Order: sequence, then C-alpha cells, then structure tokens
Amino acid sequence: MRKVNIISLGCSKNLVDTEKMLKQLDAAGYQTEIDVENSDAEVVIINTCGFIGDAKEESVNTILEQVERKKNKEVEQVYVFGCLSQRYQSSLEEMIPEVDAFFGKFDWAKVLEKLGETYNNEIRNKRILTTPAHYAYLKISEGCNRNCSYCAIPIMTGKHKSCDIDELLDECRELVKGGVKEILVVAQDLTYYGIDLYGKNRLAELIDRMADIEGLEWIKLHYAYPTGFPEELLTVMRERSNVCKYLDIALQHCSDHMLKLMRRSTTKQQTIDIIRKIRQEVPGIYLRTTLMTGHPGETEEDFEELCEFVQEMKFERLGVFAYSHEEDTYCDKNYQDDVPEEVKTERAERIMAIQSIISENMNNALVDQTVRVVIDSKEGDYYIGRTEHDSPEVDTEVLISSEQALEIGEFYDVKITGMDNYDLYATTQF
Repeated sequence: MRKVNIISLGCSKNLVDTEKMLKQLDAAGYQTEIDVENSDAEVVIINTCGFIGDAKEESVNTILEQVERKKNKEVEQVYVFGCLSQRYQSSLEEMIPEVDAFFGKFDWAKVLEKLGETYNNEIRNKRILTTPAHYAYLKISEGCNRNCSYCAIPIMTGKHKSCDIDELLDECRELVKGGVKEILVVAQDLTYYGIDLYGKNRLAELIDRMADIEGLEWIKLHYAYPTGFPEELLTVMRERSNVCKYLDIALQHCSDHMLKLMRRSTTKQQTIDIIRKIRQEVPGIYLRTTLMTGHPGETEEDFEELCEFVQEMKFERLGVFAYSHEEDTYCDKNYQDDVPEEVKTERAERIMAIQSIISENMNNALVDQTVRVVIDSKEGDYYIGRTEHDSPEVDTEVLISSEQALEIGEFYDVKITGMDNYDLYATTQF
C-alpha cells in the first residue's frame, strides 16, 4: 500500500478540497496522512494557496522544501494543485521543473489519473475529516461574482457556482452521522448562494433545512457580503436555536471614497444600516469582520474615518489585512500601489490596538457569567473550549480548569472567572 501525504495550505475552503482528495485516495487504496513533517510517504501532494503575497510565499517555500526532499530521495513524487497552481501553473513549471506535475484547483481527476487511478464520482461529496471529529467545514459554493478591486480570487476560482442544495444537505447528514456536531458553513460569498443555480437566493432555506438535522448542535456562517445581504436569513438565525448568533461579514472599509475605489458596490451609510439591521433582528449576535489598510488611494482622512468607525461599531470580532498588490487585479491594472508598506502595517496595528480595547471590555463583561462551550482539546492544565460566538483558530478561546475529566467534542456550561484581551478563563459547573 503506497502512502500519500497531503500538505494543505490556505483557508478552510482549501481544507475541504483536501479532505475530499483524501477520501478519493483512501478509496483507491492509498494510505493517507495530512501535514506530516518529514513523512515517510512516497508521494507528497501540496494543496496551495495563492491569495496574497505571504500565502504565495508560503506555498512556494513548501514546494521547494518537498523538491529538496525528493532530491535527497526522501520522497519519490511531488505533485502540486490548488489556487497558486491554478493561477501560475506555467510559471511554476518553468521555475520548479523538479515537481512531477502541476494541476489547477479543480483538476482532481487529473491528479488521480497521474497516480494511475480514476476519480470516483459516487463519493465526490464524501471526505476524511482533518479537523477534530466534532466539527467540520461545509463549502456551499465556489468562486465569486463580485468585482472588488484588490481581489485575485475570481481569477483563480472563476464565477460563483453554488452547490446543489440537496447534495449539501446529504453531505451534512453524512457528517452528523459520523459524529460532527458543529458545521461551519463557508464560501467566498455566502450571500450569493443559489442565485446562479436557482435564480433566487436560497441561503436562508439551506440554513433552515440544515437546522432540522437531528444531532447538529451548532451552525456558523462565514464570509457574507454586505451588498445584497439576504435579510430573510436573519429570521432563521433568530428563531433556530442551533443556528449560532455569529456572522462573519467582511466589510474592508467604511469611507465612501475607499468603498468606491475598492469597487464594493456599497456606501458607508448602507454598511451601517445593514449592521444595525442584523443586530436589531438577531439580538445578542456577534459580528466578525475583516478590514483592509493601505489600499491604493487610502488617505490619512480615510484611515481616521475607519478608526472612528471601528470605535463606534464595536465589532465583537475583527481582523485586519494590510493591502497586498496582486497581479492582474483591477488594482494592478488601474492603480498605483501608493501607500508605503510601513504605513500599511502601522495602520493595521493601530486598528488592532483599538480592537484590543474593545475586546478586553467585552470579555470583562463576561466575567462571573455562565456560558455554554464545546471542548476542542486539552493543553497542559486547561481544556480549550469555544462559545457559539467563536470559530476555531480565529476567535476567542475559553481556557477551562476542571477537577473532573471533560470529553473532547462535548458541550458544557462553564463559569467565566477571568479574561485577557482575547481569551477567557473558566471553571466547570457541575
């Protein structure tokens, strides 16, 4: 039995692809593993990310490391697929000829064919989870129809393509049957779901039907777009107890000047209106957003306006990217990358400093309260848990002291006893 080690880079959407590739290889009779350093596998497959500069650099460095291992006869074959390979296949083939083959993001059948196998369409929606057994990501669409100035994702993934609603529900049921209790719904643009396939938005219907699946404790939504947000979804979020009061909605900026340059098809007032609508319709919701600093044309006035916006809106969760100038984007063709790198970074750090105070105040308000958490792992003396308002790896963790053993993947009520800027401390309530 030959062994394959898949190295999965980038976002959770990439991870879903990796998990489905693992299932195809397993069904073909391969022994599989993921992200094993210095693996003894004969074959290494790298699922690359091509989102921004740092991600591209990581992908290239990973390929070079595995090529070096091939030269040292530690691995027999190295294959590369995913977003970076989709975008730069010809250049990569020329730059790193030692790789046995490069494939595009969606060329799974060709990867298997290169290994002498056939893609099994009957298991196209099955996978081997790489996450802890109690949660899984569910990718409901590929691609994006937006025209944001800075974004290269449509170049790599193409136009928005929704997955069939019944197949998604079958996939959910299969995951829950296998022990998954939390599903993290992901897409490049959740809010476009169904329009291409059914002629209308069916996100609310999908989530409502998912909520009917017995044994599914939590459903979380990631990467909504403010323009064209399906407000009927808010009713589902408010009324269905297993749809978490959590929404990841990337805003990028707030000033009308920057929103126009970014081609976001919205205004500052429309952005504020949808945020207020969401909070009004779903009391207690936690909003996660992502902002960008240093986009071409961002002035000091634009940035100060963004700082004031963050202070005013008080997002429960927030991340910041410094702008990365990407080839073949609208920015690349029409704008000069005119904000110095150190200014981009300084601005990002200032936003996070503002957010740190906001987060500290929010966490402080939770001290002495009882919250429900799921246990993800145990590290040292603490069990690591999350509330319904937190997604894995990006949000607040609850560090729990307990005299009794807790089960990974189970839910418990804990009392918050302390906090710092981004994490909480708690004890069990038995």
